[in-house]
Amino acid sequence: MSQRDVSVTFERVTEFDAAKPTLIEGLPGHGLVAAIAADVITRQLDLEHHGNVISADFPPITSFKDGRVRDLVRVYAGEDPAVMTLQSDVALPGQSFRALSRCILDDLSQEFERAVFLAGAPAETEAQIGDVVGVATTDDVEAQLEDAGIELAEGLGLLGGITGALVSECNHAGVPAAVLVVKANPYLPDPAAARAVIEDALEPLVDFDIDTTELEAQADQIRSQLEQIAQHYQQIAAEQQAGLEEPRGPTMYQ
Repeated sequence: MSQRDVSVTFERVTEFDAAKPTLIEGLPGHGLVAAIAADVITRQLDLEHHGNVISADFPPITSFKDGRVRDLVRVYAGEDPAVMTLQSDVALPGQSFRALSRCILDDLSQEFERAVFLAGAPAETEAQIGDVVGVATTDDVEAQLEDAGIELAEGLGLLGGITGALVSECNHAGVPAAVLVVKANPYLPDPAAARAVIEDALEPLVDFDIDTTELEAQADQIRSQLEQIAQHYQQIAAEQQAGLEEPRGPTMYQ
């Protein structure tokens, strides 16, 4: 493992002592599939806020929920079932990928047995939405995918973005990891694809039970909220790049 990256730190806020937990990555990506799935899992399993990942490479904005400020990148954890989730409120810029990857390996990899990454891929037809294939970093993880009934991805492929960076670091560091690639709407946040990856892949692989009916019943509401957050973040980023001191125009409430 490489020398610690001083540009990123993990701030632990609770102790966690579960045997052989699985880390589920829920960072925003294509179709926001990972973010939607991780949020549902975190809430339904009543996972505790375990800590925050803090880095100068993250966007200079502050997140809040229900009137309380919180860090952009957070880790949640629970002991029964033994699960951890990694979540972010916004898509992270490319310059932060390596720092976050090193933090996960240096500060968190000793706490989990394996990592499961979720990657959305553009569906070419509506019928493809929700199709899931798996990619493994080790023979043991490949066997776990097969035992869970998850088809292995065929042929050549690439994993990009933050998921690709995290998987690459795990692979080189010998950390067991699986990637679940799910076909999702190529243009919109996709709760249906998130539901499919939970029911068809995560539940048999991680051995927990998640009620996904809310993803079907509230699909339009979830999509609208996530689009609103993304638009607000884009507005802030554009204004900061232009050198404005304060965001102008409509807020996320309007």
